[in-house]
Amino acid sequence: MTAPLELLARGELTVRGQVREASNAVLFCSVSHAGEEAHCVYKPVAGERPLWDFPDGNLARREVAAYEISEALGWHLVPPTVLRDGPYGEGMVQLWIEADPSVTLLALVDGEEPEEGWKAVGPAELGEGRTALLVHADDARLRRLAVLDAVINNGDRKGGHLLPASGGRLYGIDHGVTFHVDDKLRTLLWGWAGEPLPAEAPAALAGLSAALADGGPLGERLAGLLTPAEVGAVRERVRALRAAGTHPEPSGEWPAIPWPPV
Repeated sequence: MTAPLELLARGELTVRGQVREASNAVLFCSVSHAGEEAHCVYKPVAGERPLWDFPDGNLARREVAAYEISEALGWHLVPPTVLRDGPYGEGMVQLWIEADPSVTLLALVDGEEPEEGWKAVGPAELGEGRTALLVHADDARLRRLAVLDAVINNGDRKGGHLLPASGGRLYGIDHGVTFHVDDKLRTLLWGWAGEPLPAEAPAALAGLSAALADGGPLGERLAGLLTPAEVGAVRERVRALRAAGTHPEPSGEWPAIPWPPV
C-alpha cells in the first residue's frame, strides 16, 4: 500500500472541482499512483491573494511547514501535506479529510458559564441585542491543537478548520496564515488560556526543540519553507512555551478571535 505522502507527492493530480467559498484558490482533486487513488486538496501558489502583513514566502509553504511541526510533535493533527508541482504550478497538496457531522466541537449556549465538558471562549453577538456564550469542547485533541497553534502562531483558527474524522481522529486544516514573527495568534480555542499545558506537552515540546536545533533535519526542511527569521521565531515560541508551562493568553494587541469565526 502506497504511503499517503508518496501518493500525494508522486501521484497524478486531476482537478475535480473548486471550493468556492475559499478566499484563495482551493481545488478538489483526485491523486492516483501505482493503482491507488485518493482525494486531496490542491492550493496553487498562483491562486493566492497577497497579504500585506505576510509579505514573505507564500501560504502553500506555510501549510507544509505546519504539517512538519505537527509531525515533529508526534500528534499528527494536520493531514498529510506536500509541496509539489501541479496543473497550475507549484502548490500545497493535502489529503482530503471527510468530517464526521455527528461530532460537535463548538456551540453557542445561554448563560455566563459553560456546562461540564465545555470551555468558555467569550460572549458572542447574535444581533438584535441578543448575546450567547461561545464555547468549545474540553477535548484533549483540541487542547493539543491549541498547543500546535501557539507554536506555529496561527492567525486564523476558525471553527470550519476543525475536522473530526472517523476513528476518533481530529485534524486541523488551513494553516496558510501562520509563522509570523510577531504575535498573531487568533483562535476559537482560548478556553485553556493561562492553564497548565497538557501532561504530554512538555515531552512533545522538548522533542520539537531538539528537532529544530541548527543542523537538524526539521530545521533544514523548514529553511526551505520559511524565512530564517520565521524559523528563529518558531524556536523562540517553543522555548517560551516550555518555560511558561501554560497555554498562552490573548496579548491584547491583536484581535483574539478570527472573523468570521466559522
